[in-house]
Amino acid sequence: MTEPIDVVTAFGDAWGAHDLDATMALVTDDIVFDATGPAPDGTRHVGKDAVAAAWVAIFENTNSEFTVEDTIATADGVVQLWRYDWGDGHVRGVDVFRVRDGLVAEKLSYVKG
Repeated sequence: MTEPIDVVTAFGDAWGAHDLDATMALVTDDIVFDATGPAPDGTRHVGKDAVAAAWVAIFENTNSEFTVEDTIATADGVVQLWRYDWGDGHVRGVDVFRVRDGLVAEKLSYVKG
């Protein structure tokens, strides 16, 4: 799997299944994740351990759901518009993915707010 769209699709499938181990298997060792919060700039997490720690609460909430609204492929990545629903709330946002050597190397997340 080398095409960015295929990598991000597999990543999204693992994420949607709330499978943190499968999701982490699709990222580089030096993965960069820019979180949406706290406002205004979010928090940058670097490396598998830091990113897994940042994501664990999301994955544990099996009542939450990400829905991809649109996907735009680029030469080395993907831009996705999404909606995240949980309980009585939701937020809409955008992720900018960079793919390197068949793995997600960056996931930069932004929300409307």
